[in-house]
Order: sequence, then C-alpha cells, then structure tokens
Amino acid sequence: MELRAETRLRGSGAALLHALSGRPSSGRNQGHVKALMILAVSAFLLAVPVIASAAGSPAIDSGDTAWVLVSTALVMLMTPGLAFFYAGMARKKNVLGTIMQSYFILCLIGIQWVVWGYSLSFGSDLSGVVGGLQYLGFVNVGVEPNGTIPHVVFAMFQGMFAVITVALITGAVAERIKFSAVIIFSLLWATFVYDPLCHWVWGGGWLGKLGAMDFAGGIVVHISCGVSAIVASLVIGNRQGFQKEAMPPHNLGLTVIGMGLLWFGWFGFNAGSALGANGQAGMALMTTNTAAAVGTLTWVFIEWKHRGKPTLLGAVSGTVAGLGSITPAAGFVGVGSALIIGIIGASLCYFAVTILKPRLRYDDSLDVFGIHGISGIWGSLAVGVFSSMGGVTGVLFGNPGQLFKQFVAVVVTVLLSGVGTYLILKFVNLVVGLRVTEEEERMGLDLSQHGENGYNLF
Repeated sequence: MELRAETRLRGSGAALLHALSGRPSSGRNQGHVKALMILAVSAFLLAVPVIASAAGSPAIDSGDTAWVLVSTALVMLMTPGLAFFYAGMARKKNVLGTIMQSYFILCLIGIQWVVWGYSLSFGSDLSGVVGGLQYLGFVNVGVEPNGTIPHVVFAMFQGMFAVITVALITGAVAERIKFSAVIIFSLLWATFVYDPLCHWVWGGGWLGKLGAMDFAGGIVVHISCGVSAIVASLVIGNRQGFQKEAMPPHNLGLTVIGMGLLWFGWFGFNAGSALGANGQAGMALMTTNTAAAVGTLTWVFIEWKHRGKPTLLGAVSGTVAGLGSITPAAGFVGVGSALIIGIIGASLCYFAVTILKPRLRYDDSLDVFGIHGISGIWGSLAVGVFSSMGGVTGVLFGNPGQLFKQFVAVVVTVLLSGVGTYLILKFVNLVVGLRVTEEEERMGLDLSQHGENGYNLF
C-alpha cells in the first residue's frame, strides 16, 4: 500500500512538473516563481521514500513517554511509602530496622535489575523459561523505540516493580530477621523467583504464550510476594511472645502517611502499565481508585459489625486489599466490575487476617500473605471472570477458557514462589543465619542491627 501511494504521489508530481514546465513564460518574476515551485516539488518527491520508510517503523510518542516517565517515578515512590507503612505497624524498637530494609532494597534491586535482572526478565526468550543475556549491564538498552516509548524508559518502569515486590516480603519477617540475611535473600529471590516469573508472564515466556493475563502485577507481584511471605514466616518462626503478649502498631500516623504514598503511587503502578497516555490508562486509573475506595469501606463495615468498632488500621488494610485485588484486572474491566472485585477482595482478606491467621498460628508480622497474597490470587482469577476490554474477555463475556488460563498461572506462581523461597531461605540460613538472637530480638533491630534509635525523646 505504501508503494502504491508513493507511485501515485510520484505520478501527481510528474504531472505537476509537466504542467509547470509547459506553461508559457510571462516575464522574469513568473520564471522565478516557476523555478521555485519546481524545486519544491522535486524536494518533496525525493523525500517520499524516506516518509514511506519511516511510516513502517515504530515511532516514539512524547505523550506516552512522558506518562511512563511519571509512572516510573510514582512506582519508585511506593517503596519509601511501603517503608513508612510497615514501620508504623512495627513496634517502636524496630521502626528504623523496618524502614532500612525497604530503603536498602530500593538501591540493591535497582542495581541487580540493571546488571542482570532486566536481561533475565525481558531478554530474548530461551525456551519460554528465562530471558537471554543480551541486556546484561543494560547493554543494548537505549533510546530506541520499545512500542511508543524509549526502551530505557520501559526497562526502568519494569525495574520499579521488581524493587517493591522484594520489599513487600520483608513485612512477613519484620522484627526478627538479620539484615545480612535480608540482603542475600533479596538478591537470590529477585534472580531465581521474580525474574523468571516476570519473563513467563510479561517477557515472552510460556505463561504469556498460554494466554494468562496480568495487567499490572497480580501474578508477578502480589501472589509471588504473598506466598513467599508466608513461607518465610514459617521457616524463620514466630516472634517471641506471639499470641501471648500484645504487639500493637506503634505509630499508625506513620502507617497512614505510607498508605497515602502507596495509593498515590498505585496510579502509576496500574495506569502506567498501559505503557501509554491512552484510554486504557484512564480506565485503569478509574478502576484502581474505585476498588481502593470500596475495599476500604468493605473492611471498615465488616470490622465494625464483627468487632464492634471501626479502626484506622482496618481502613488502610482494606485499601491495600482493594488495590491488590484490582491490580491484575485494572485495564481489562469496567468500573462496575471494579466495585465487585474490590468488595470481594477486601472480604476475603479480612477473613484471612482476622480468622485464618489466628487459627493457623503463623506469624506473618504485617499480613503480607493475608492481604497481598489473597488479593493477588482473587484478582488474578477475577481477570478470567470479569474482563471485557483491552482484548481480554472472561466468563461473563463468553470466554470461560480465560478462567482456566488464570487458574494455571495462579497454581504455577504459588509453586514457584513457595518452593523457590523455601530453598533460598535454607541456603541463606546455612551461610549467615536467618534470625537474630533472642537478646537482639528483645533489644530491637534498631539497636542490634544498626546501632540507632528511631526515637530519642527525653
């Protein structure tokens, strides 16, 4: 079609040149005008092959690029937000140790992603299992187009997802894990669990080829970190005094500040995953806010009915439950479906945190599995039920096969995350040990691991 268009353009230009050259001259000025017109048409005809060639190659869109740049910054802000969110729920003697884990992981996985993580996740597909090595050290990652944005922008946007996924796990083992163990575990988990899973779903691997869909990280982020969290809490063991003494959050104000940053950053997390400033990004932003709000209300009203009083900790827990539930479906569903997904997600997470956890007696300190893991599983399955746009349809819109594909992805992710985390933790325990001593735990991680106090008040 482009060649035919070029031929028509050349033919029209030739006719114009013929008409111009065949027109009788009527003076010097008219001759100058005719010569300028001939030169202009000739220049246009010479440019036609270049225009035709450019039309066939991807072009960087400045609006799309600007939005993904902003989204990258928003997702980056989520990790410091998570640090505040977690720290406020910890006890006073562990506030700095909890913040340090997330802050250090932001830097640690930021480097791991550049050196080898991105290549393992998004390099050329090797048998559907892992990416090739052509992007080691960000070699071959430059300003060339990746869709409608520069390749380097896409790579850094994805890197922020890797960072926060690793940081989320630390909430399950807060107040008792060695900082050296956090470092080694984070590097190994990102390399052997996150990167392959990311490739399977988003990087051209076998789950993506199967047709499993994950808009912004229900599978890759929330299920993987949630399952890994409960395995880590079981392997490392309960805190001293768990279910025998009260361990209330020491600063809920700090937690709410963190929640505000997380909610704000989640717009980049979900809407940015459209990888463009377009209608799908707008719908993802709307469904994200809707699910977060209705998740908050659902948790608060259930808690009010169940325990007699609504709590601020319950409100922020419901917000995260709603956000986690909508994440895998954000760009595939409408607002009505987002309401249903948020209500069911918050209800399931409330049950997991307030009923299931006490009965099973596992010490997931900050409820990573009960909120992120459960909401991720529910939201990923909901993709197979409620999806109606973005090229994806679910059971309610005539495609029951999508639910089966989502189920396969959920089961596979649970197995990879659970087994991978268990093996990595056992290795770390052999190398440096996982847990601080009883005396160090009583002292608190702030002093025992970092030689600092979070609060120096007289």
